[in-house]
Amino acid sequence: MYDNALHIRHLGKQDYESVWHAMQNYTDNRDENSQDEIWIVEHNPVFTQGQAGKSEHILNPGDIPVIQVDRGGQVTYHGPGQLVVYPLLDIKRLKVGVRQLVTHIEQCIVNMLARYQVEAYAKADAPGVYVDERKIASLGLRIRKGCSFHGLALNVDMDMAPFQRINPCGYAGMEMIQCKQLGGPQTVEEAGLQLIETLSQELGLEKLVHHQGLPESYE
Repeated sequence: MYDNALHIRHLGKQDYESVWHAMQNYTDNRDENSQDEIWIVEHNPVFTQGQAGKSEHILNPGDIPVIQVDRGGQVTYHGPGQLVVYPLLDIKRLKVGVRQLVTHIEQCIVNMLARYQVEAYAKADAPGVYVDERKIASLGLRIRKGCSFHGLALNVDMDMAPFQRINPCGYAGMEMIQCKQLGGPQTVEEAGLQLIETLSQELGLEKLVHHQGLPESYE
């Protein structure tokens, strides 16, 4: 039964594809009693290309795999030291529109960074979160059956060089930045705990239940 709590799953470090397919399965098989969940993960190095993605934005992938996925947006990079958060939410039940959900997610990152005196902001024409015109968090969602999956990627303490191999989110010359450079959270674990707190406040779901690993039927 749905319990009006936000269930947080800590997945550790995982390959992208296994978590992506688990998200799809969870979304396809959920019903009105399914829990809303947030999955927190670090991925092994991978470039993901959104549905509208253009191949010219992948400049020189080298030895990093490129995966075509079913989210919005263009190409981005995931790797160790980046916090990835997947909100698996019944937005119809939460009475939240898609644009409103995007705003909530962006605002929770802004609020979290403000705790570290980092002044971040969203842009109406380019989803994500920025600091001094440099991008610190990327955002790409998919809505299916009135439920969200995919999510956000916050650069915390990672090797930024792979971003040079793409036009991040389809913007040539887009400069990426990370929390470590700005005095923000210094580890993915710290960033995850802080972000879950601000995201749950934004969504009005402040009863949190923590789990380790994927739901058993989706491993």
